[in-house]
Amino acid sequence: MAKWGEGDPRWIVEERADATNVNNWHWTERDVTDWSTNKLKGLLMGVRVEGDQGTCEVTAVDSLEGEASINNRKGKLIHFYEWHVKATWTGTTKSGIKYKGSIEVPNLSDENDMDDLDISIGLCKDEPQTPLADLMKKEGARAVRLALGSYISLLKTEFSQGMILPTVNGVPSAKQEQPAPPKAKMDKTQAGSSTSASSKSAAGVKIPTCKFSLKDTFLTAPEELFRVFVNHEMVRAFTHDADAVVENQRGGKFRLLDGNVSGEFLDLVPDEKIVMKWRFKTWPCEHYATVTLTLKDKGDETDLHLEARGVPTNEEERTKEGWQRYYFEGIKQTFGFGARLY
Repeated sequence: MAKWGEGDPRWIVEERADATNVNNWHWTERDVTDWSTNKLKGLLMGVRVEGDQGTCEVTAVDSLEGEASINNRKGKLIHFYEWHVKATWTGTTKSGIKYKGSIEVPNLSDENDMDDLDISIGLCKDEPQTPLADLMKKEGARAVRLALGSYISLLKTEFSQGMILPTVNGVPSAKQEQPAPPKAKMDKTQAGSSTSASSKSAAGVKIPTCKFSLKDTFLTAPEELFRVFVNHEMVRAFTHDADAVVENQRGGKFRLLDGNVSGEFLDLVPDEKIVMKWRFKTWPCEHYATVTLTLKDKGDETDLHLEARGVPTNEEERTKEGWQRYYFEGIKQTFGFGARLY
């Protein structure tokens, strides 16, 4: 037993304004089941893939069975989640014929790495075989995995705020740890990427970020390619988004792909460079990456170099895929600027 005046400092509350959970010593728990249900539905309903066969998208989240919580013990956050997910996808061929199928993920939990998820995709009963099923099993499964990975990232950043209380001197406990992003296998395209120092979003949550670069070639002049990125009607055309908004000026805002992408033009050098604040709506609140597009005239074609900084580490692959699919490939298919890919 401690002597008089030598009590365990973990229990001393006189110097704390709230006098609760001193030095984060006690176990505290936050139920995030309802938040998780809404977030999972929103992310999954945003899954859409496109191929030569047509398009496939998640059209309903039929069942989300499970629970999620965040626990704080001795200044360390423990995230618990366990979900059995069932959803419906709809595929549409180029000729307008529709097919329906199912998606099932039985083991989304903190005990499994993202690469270990079982994602079962098939056609609904009595539906005839279609190449769209193969598209969904390959590209669709990948998009579903990325969406579920975004949920885990948001759980460990956006919804963990306030779980670690200040200690007596106002500094968080030394045992507070930044959550590690979901594990995912790296492919060769990531070899040139490097992780930068953690950034801090406007909401005050530090998240690990990275930078990466992409290169592509377009069979058009720099001035025409420049217009594609900043002209309102041209952006609407290649994104197939009638509600896209683009303000073609320095400081101008943009919002496209059904609101999934938004940002602001920081600098516009006609026919040469575009610098923008850019974000996915599922990123932590008010967190933006800085994306720079540099155009180089190569005679009858234009080299485009993209550099992205401040991208959440666990969102690197999703962001790369989004730029390549919805920007680069969308522009080529819409305007006929197709060329070889580096």
